[in-house]
Amino acid sequence: MNGLLFIRHARTDLAGTFCGHSDPPLNATGQQQVTDLIARLTAEHFDAIFCSDLRRAVDTAEPLAQAFKAPLTPKQGLREIHFGDWEGLTWAEIEQRDAEYARRWSETFPALTAPGGESFADFESRVLAEIAPLLSLAERQRIAVVTHAGVMRTVLRSLHGCNEQEAWEKTNSYCCTFSYPINLESL
Repeated sequence: MNGLLFIRHARTDLAGTFCGHSDPPLNATGQQQVTDLIARLTAEHFDAIFCSDLRRAVDTAEPLAQAFKAPLTPKQGLREIHFGDWEGLTWAEIEQRDAEYARRWSETFPALTAPGGESFADFESRVLAEIAPLLSLAERQRIAVVTHAGVMRTVLRSLHGCNEQEAWEKTNSYCCTFSYPINLESL
């Protein structure tokens, strides 16, 4: 079978924060999630695996590449959005720093950028530009893409027409997966 299998990276100690371009390793729970993911995917075959170049994605993708004997290619374009000054903070910490800006950001998302961060428009353009050649390659091969929830949500919204809430629900769990072309039963 050809196509793409999108996989969210496993858990880190920064779970529950605006992790963005922060680069934590997987924690013990995340390492177990990778083991469980490989067991769930035993019937799969991958010709290639691509991943974000951030450590949590690489740490998730490397065991997959070894288990499925597939080449692994990290790609900077598959990174999560950069949250600037909010990197590594919880929402409560962000509100404590600047409640008015946090309120405006929440009410106008995705129009307002996190302070010092990447705009949503730039993030979305970067992600879709990185995904385009993978879609072409996936017409001939089975590919896994290990990345971040924001990247996966962009794919679901832009290429499948999911609304923000649907995309959020489908990508909220660590090591969640979906196939493209989209197989809604697998979500």
